[in-house]
Amino acid sequence: MTDLKSTRDKRQRRMVALLNELAPHEGYNLTTLPTVRLLRSNRPLERAPVLYDPGIVIVCQGRKIGYWGDEMFVYDAQHCLVVSVPVPFTMATDANEDEPLLAIYFHLDFALAAQLILQLDEQRPQSQVLPKGMYSSLMDDRLKDSVLRFLEAMRTPLESDILGPGLVREIYFRILMGEQGGSMRAALKEQGQFGRVSKAIRKIHSSFQQALAVEDLAHEANMSVTRFHAHFKAVTHTSPMQYLKSTRLHQARLLMLRNGMTASVASSTVGYESPSQFSREFKRLFGRTPTDEVARLQGTFALPPAQVNSIYVSSH
Repeated sequence: MTDLKSTRDKRQRRMVALLNELAPHEGYNLTTLPTVRLLRSNRPLERAPVLYDPGIVIVCQGRKIGYWGDEMFVYDAQHCLVVSVPVPFTMATDANEDEPLLAIYFHLDFALAAQLILQLDEQRPQSQVLPKGMYSSLMDDRLKDSVLRFLEAMRTPLESDILGPGLVREIYFRILMGEQGGSMRAALKEQGQFGRVSKAIRKIHSSFQQALAVEDLAHEANMSVTRFHAHFKAVTHTSPMQYLKSTRLHQARLLMLRNGMTASVASSTVGYESPSQFSREFKRLFGRTPTDEVARLQGTFALPPAQVNSIYVSSH
């Protein structure tokens, strides 16, 4: 038992050392793989609204806590977070200069996940489980070993390009076979009520600038309005209109930060007809005016503009 603990501690220290090397800048650090970024945060971040794209977050040092409805999700050196549909929630980060938060973010590759799910279902039909839009679960030794090999490969462009995609596939496999793999597989297969709600969520993200009513989204999901509303809230922990509003406000924040838009132009771009209504709802969600929030984000990371832009592409 002592030898096993020593091996695990050594592996954890190695992962932290590698991420310290691979993610020298605060914020998101790009890699040679388009779906993978490395995160460093040298300071605690207060509880704030976020809208995560589908993906996998593996933390090697520090801790993030997500609050989603009545649930709390911890993702740290022992737990990974998996998001199968975009969900708005609030998040806080534990980190400091001496022990920065170091993490890997895998933007979900749906083609890769679907291919693996098809193969797994041929070999090992899954049991009936209730899919969830987001969950955190313990990482076992096999997954951590896969993550360590992945980080080792990321050190050189040659190994990153040649070995990296296969190691990403291995990490997906470990998660799909893990504690919450059945839920993720059910969610990503987009069958049943979850699949219908997922279709409506895709409609929101592709058409949030347009005037969308609950009736439009229910039609997209092929459900009655009452049934759609109930199933949508079960998947996202929010109502369809609140979800649409949150999506618009997060997108507006990105436009102001990345493209230098004024609040008035950003509000019109994301579908608001009234700038004053936009400002009120923005402050209600983020706790600051649009101008103050953008100034806060620009000052959070002392980076060149190009790197600042890359930090918030997925609203993390």
